[in-house]
Amino acid sequence: MRARAPASSANLGPGFDALAVAVDRYVTVEVEPAPSLVVETEGEGAGLFDDASHLAARVAEHFRDLAEVLGHDRVSVRVRSQIPLARGLGSSAALAAAAAAAAGHEDPFAVAAAHDGHPENAAASVFGGLVAATTVEDRPVHAPLPLSSDLAFVALVPDRNLATPEARGVLPESLSRADAVFNLGRMGLLLAGLADPGHLVADATADRIHQPARTALFPEAPVLLDALVDAGCLASCWSGAGPTLLGLCLASRLTEVAARAESALAGSGLEGRVLSLRADRRGLVYGDEADVTL
Repeated sequence: MRARAPASSANLGPGFDALAVAVDRYVTVEVEPAPSLVVETEGEGAGLFDDASHLAARVAEHFRDLAEVLGHDRVSVRVRSQIPLARGLGSSAALAAAAAAAAGHEDPFAVAAAHDGHPENAAASVFGGLVAATTVEDRPVHAPLPLSSDLAFVALVPDRNLATPEARGVLPESLSRADAVFNLGRMGLLLAGLADPGHLVADATADRIHQPARTALFPEAPVLLDALVDAGCLASCWSGAGPTLLGLCLASRLTEVAARAESALAGSGLEGRVLSLRADRRGLVYGDEADVTL
């Protein structure tokens, strides 16, 4: 069986570990019977590592967890990915969701959430669109949220890794009530703006939980976030744990804004790339529809 899942951008500023949106970069996983476990990878992440951190090894580990679903672990796993690894675009959640679906698991969302450790990226990759997600009584739950079709995204992807455990390691252990109220207010503004871009203001993606703390790991981020707004984005934020930075813009201006973001990235002296993205509203797909172009 073959399944495809989209990338995702989580947090979106104030929605730490609660919000995510699916975007149109994809990973496809194909599973077939084989004499023993074989993992083949193409595209993003293929051949970058030769140890347990390699994408193929992570898929293999996941399939050991899924052995009871298949009844055995004698499968060939082929992975084709457009999603940059360790960049804050939900590559592991998308991979786990596609792998679980391709293996025939009845609940790819639960598998992906368990693999990722928190459910928002998994929910976006499985269900598509803009989602809120959390864990209730040890089970991942999600809810779809309104997302305007007039919005698109510009992702500024630096050529540097920022592993999620490292990014989580710098977060504060506690927050003041003022900081909690700050984030709740900004998240209300953000949700209104995502539903209707006429209400989207740059301050809607401000945050006091994770973005300021993570700046120590990516000091150039504040300047580049401002540059995305200067390029024409309505707001900007970290994508997940970073280092990718996400600009929210009008879809009608996507080409123009992306070109300006390219210039800003070049002017910063950082190596990287700019991706023009639109929301994926389908989530997991199966069979012939589940291919990706590399």
